[in-house]
Amino acid sequence: MKSAIYKGIKTMACEEHAKPTLIETDDAIIRVVHACVCGSDLWFFRDGREADTQTGHEAIGVVESVGSDVTIAQPGDFVIVPFPYSCGECPVCKAGFESSCPHGGYFGGEGLGCQAEYLRVPHANGTLVVVPGDAKSFSDEKLADLLALSDVMPTGYHAAASAEVKPGDTAVVFGDGAVGLCGVLSAKIRGAKRIIAMSRHADRQALAREFGATDIVEERGDEAVARVMEMTDGYGADAVLECVGSALSNDTAMKVARCGAVVGRVGLPHDVEADIPGLFYRNVGLRGGPAPVRHYDTEVDHLLDLVLKGEIHPGRVFTAEFTLDEIQAAYDAMDRRRTIKSLLRVSEV
Repeated sequence: MKSAIYKGIKTMACEEHAKPTLIETDDAIIRVVHACVCGSDLWFFRDGREADTQTGHEAIGVVESVGSDVTIAQPGDFVIVPFPYSCGECPVCKAGFESSCPHGGYFGGEGLGCQAEYLRVPHANGTLVVVPGDAKSFSDEKLADLLALSDVMPTGYHAAASAEVKPGDTAVVFGDGAVGLCGVLSAKIRGAKRIIAMSRHADRQALAREFGATDIVEERGDEAVARVMEMTDGYGADAVLECVGSALSNDTAMKVARCGAVVGRVGLPHDVEADIPGLFYRNVGLRGGPAPVRHYDTEVDHLLDLVLKGEIHPGRVFTAEFTLDEIQAAYDAMDRRRTIKSLLRVSEV
């Protein structure tokens, strides 16, 4: 099968690898229909990781085969593959944090790369999200929306939920990539009255407004803090969504939070430091982490239902399409900000 392989800094390749097979009785094999490139993939693309490894942690596809213990899906079912895999049975999973399951892990490593023609899914019963309906009838727009439910839309929602966005709130969203834009959409779903998107790019600003942003702030650092404080009468935002992970983004996010507010952080942190005593005296909370995708897709606000009903269109974040053979171009386009998020067409439904 074809599979995307990381070869070295800023170098990707599409190579032939062995098709995965069932290993455990709770495994499933998925024929990937669509996959994509994530903003978090750019961290290793730019800075390095072990070479000659498979990549990708977001996919939708058709179940090809299942182990004897799999009950959630059967061959022919159309499914969303969340970026974390999880047992679905332990206290952590039952509490709604399957992305931190002690028996699970994350796609994107050797043998579990979603940017490929086929994928083995461990713990299928606790991982897969089965999509009802006739997938052959889904439009390209619907398929893109469903692909967004494998990571970026639930991750944006996790930022909003962690920040405890409530009806009438003023929310600030840091990050204008796919996750940040989905954070804007999520703040709107949860009823925020005012949504301030931190963005310097016209195309992303336009989509942020389409998703519900009421204000755009282009400043960074101390200037951004001053601007947001001015916009909130000096008090700061009721809820803050941090969707980048950089030191500057985190620092600014914590500074613009109103006393008593929570910073919902979903950006993979890099060199982040926190003024713990300062946060203590301001009663500002920090919460978040890897998103429990399945929890939000099926249990909280039922993101899957919202997509199937056509009430939200998170797939709008895919602004360029590529094939697996074009994997280098797909990464380059995101690295150079020529697209918000690269969709990979792998096969037909």
